[in-house]
Amino acid sequence: QVQLVESGGGLVQPGGSLRLSCAPSGRTFSSYAMGWFRQAPGKERAFVASIRWIGGMTYYADSVKGRFAISRDNAKNTVYLQMNSLRPEDTAVYYCAAQKTYYGGTYYYWRGDQYDYWGQGTQVTVSS
Repeated sequence: QVQLVESGGGLVQPGGSLRLSCAPSGRTFSSYAMGWFRQAPGKERAFVASIRWIGGMTYYADSVKGRFAISRDNAKNTVYLQMNSLRPEDTAVYYCAAQKTYYGGTYYYWRGDQYDYWGQGTQVTVSS
């Protein structure tokens, strides 16, 4: 059973920064891409960012472009989400997800149903 473990969440003031990490625990596995999603209270889960392991192509939601950066460390099999200039509206539980395989065609990186494994989530609260 693959488990993804997120870390790095917490309470930060507006304008501050946090870096989230995600790594698999248990058995090793290979995946095509990793993504970050978030869910704020009373709202649906929303795409934040994703990255392909090979080539490192990245994708971002419009709401975080220019403020967040997703990166990967292939040797550590770890994905990071650097979050800068945080706003109160960034407050949410952040989830890491892994997509096992891409079969070609349109790449629906923003759709949660394209991902096969999920972490338990880490709370990010932006408040003064």
